[in-house]
Amino acid sequence: MKDAILFYNDNSKEIYRDGDKCIKVFDTNYSKEDVLNEALNQARVENLGLNTAKLFEVKMIDGKWAIVFDYIEGKTLQQLMDENPEKTEEYLNLFVDIQLEVHSKKCPLLKRLKDKMNYKITQTDLDATTRYELHTRLESMPKHSKVCHGDFCPSNIIITPEGKPYVIDWAHVTQGNASADVARTYLLFNLEGKKEIADKYLDIFCKKSDTAKQYVQKWLPIVAASQSVKGKTHEREFLLSWVDVVDYE
Repeated sequence: MKDAILFYNDNSKEIYRDGDKCIKVFDTNYSKEDVLNEALNQARVENLGLNTAKLFEVKMIDGKWAIVFDYIEGKTLQQLMDENPEKTEEYLNLFVDIQLEVHSKKCPLLKRLKDKMNYKITQTDLDATTRYELHTRLESMPKHSKVCHGDFCPSNIIITPEGKPYVIDWAHVTQGNASADVARTYLLFNLEGKKEIADKYLDIFCKKSDTAKQYVQKWLPIVAASQSVKGKTHEREFLLSWVDVVDYE
């Protein structure tokens, strides 16, 4: 690690490049269970035929857990969108095409999205009546088994110099209903204050996948509630506002 170059850090992890390897070093507060689960998810996804960084090893570095991947040369789709705003719609179309490819895959050993969401809803600070309504709506949604990335955003897609897209960061991958994954991406854009891009993304996805926009919108309060459990205060408040505006049937 002595020659490794730090190129990303936040409160929970640091990411380094060391030659042809990418090293994700987790904070000491990050649980062993979560690190090993992310590595296991990555290993399972590698068998699906998608372009992704390959898992190399899991190890300890200076008392911290670390996962080592192949380094993918290129720019994130977010960087490209920032550098070429006139190509936003073109990039969104590519973004949706990649997401549809992910959703076309199945991986029976992955955790079920519905189970994860039910558990998270029970952990929220919402009142019992609202939690009941959310659980009821979640149980009423169609049960699917598509691969759902769980954090599908332009910064988790790397475009190589040759134009080949790679999807990274599979820490939150599950199997379930693709429209829940779409709702999550829609909320991520909105969290960044990019409502216009969020709406354009949703329009493109629904058109390409022949999905009713109302169907994705039915997922929004469920996804927002489940995502509100952790994160910054202003993000929790924003996400919970999506729960409050819903009229339950």
